[in-house]
Amino acid sequence: MIRSVVQGCGAYLPERIVTNAELAGKMETSDEWIQQRTGIRQRHIAAEGEFTSHLAIKAAQRALERAGLQGSDLDLIVLATATPDLTFPATATRVQAALGMTKGAAFDVQAVCAGFIYGLSVADSMIKNGLASTALVIGAETFSRILDWNDRGTAVLFGDGAGAVVLRAEHGEGTSHDRGILANALHSDGRQHDILYVDGGPSSTRTTGFLRMEGKEVFKHAVVNMAAVVGEVLDKAGLTAKDLDWLVPHQANKRIIDGTGRKLGLPPERVVVTVDRHANTSAASIPLALDVAVGDGRIKRGDLLLLEGIGGGLSWGASLVRW
Repeated sequence: MIRSVVQGCGAYLPERIVTNAELAGKMETSDEWIQQRTGIRQRHIAAEGEFTSHLAIKAAQRALERAGLQGSDLDLIVLATATPDLTFPATATRVQAALGMTKGAAFDVQAVCAGFIYGLSVADSMIKNGLASTALVIGAETFSRILDWNDRGTAVLFGDGAGAVVLRAEHGEGTSHDRGILANALHSDGRQHDILYVDGGPSSTRTTGFLRMEGKEVFKHAVVNMAAVVGEVLDKAGLTAKDLDWLVPHQANKRIIDGTGRKLGLPPERVVVTVDRHANTSAASIPLALDVAVGDGRIKRGDLLLLEGIGGGLSWGASLVRW
């Protein structure tokens, strides 16, 4: 059977780093308060004139370089973002042009913090159906542009960044030992729309709006839904948590990450955590974490990875990948 095999990954973070101490000088908060509740120590913030597309292009170029490919080799780009450059066209088309890709299709998907999993699943399906053979999946965000900096409950949580992976169609044996994406699971529940949303949009208010969140409600749903979708994706592949080498979760909150790891029976050293350095970068958080763990040698060829995330919508999902 056809498998979508990861050929390379890459990431990019804006140069400017904002520490908790800097935020404490501007709002009623403290480094201790932020770290105790979230595990976050700092975040990267895009510069003036630095757009989501700029971050995405740099991450994509690094992923292509590590895959030994050129932009012209691509026939699909799926860009997961909730902070596009413009209402339309898709930010992915700006990336397409910059990379020199002239065939196939480039488009955005929007599932907020679960966006990278959604994008990965879409690309995997298109590869397996023969609609693409070489795909670039990107998660890129400039969440700093939609934050209310007077709301300490949300402003301290997010950062900007981008991460990308290159997928290529390869023949597998159809077993869990194959390299590539083994299984995906996606879900959403629109009844929970109002616990995590942005209060603006071109159709409703004609303004960009700001992020609004009921943190306790999001936390509650995250714990329940993550446990369920993790079991679902493992069942699809005929595997159990004991088979996992690494958990690479959405980097929203250290407590949620730790809780998911405990439910899976994974020791902390098998859970990739970057929320302390990156904060919550929404759709970019999983590929950013992936790039860190591949770059430092933790993740090796043949390892079994579980990627999972939950975001506004509510939307959530998981992917099982043999590296």
